Amino acid sequence: MSELIRLSLSIEKALFDKFEKLVEKHKYVNRSEFIRDMIRDLLVSEEWQGQHEVLGTITLIYEHHKRELSEKLTDLQHHHHNIVLASTHLHLTEKICAEMIMLKGRADAVNELTDKLRQQRGVLHASLTMSSTGINLD
Repeated sequence: MSELIRLSLSIEKALFDKFEKLVEKHKYVNRSEFIRDMIRDLLVSEEWQGQHEVLGTITLIYEHHKRELSEKLTDLQHHHHNIVLASTHLHLTEKICAEMIMLKGRADAVNELTDKLRQQRGVLHASLTMSSTGINLD
């Protein structure tokens, strides 16, 4: 088990009350774990601002019948084969597909691929979920 450090801090009552509501709303067992998760979230955000190796998932919603779109999406992934880990394709309707693409690479490369996929005609929505490789979170 890691060495634990106890700390104390001072905050305004109104801010503390909001903090307590957040802890309760998110069903944390204790304040310490809530604060640890807030710090980890900030660390992940910092990783995405730099040139760190990160983990990301792109979710695409697109029109299946749009001319040559499937080929363009596949070609972009092949062009970035060094960061694409896996891809899953789902048929939502007869015309609409979803694709989830898991990536591991430098933050700028992951963002670049996301932007290129998003810009394709027929892509209705694209979102990037950012995470960490976990190396800097312990």
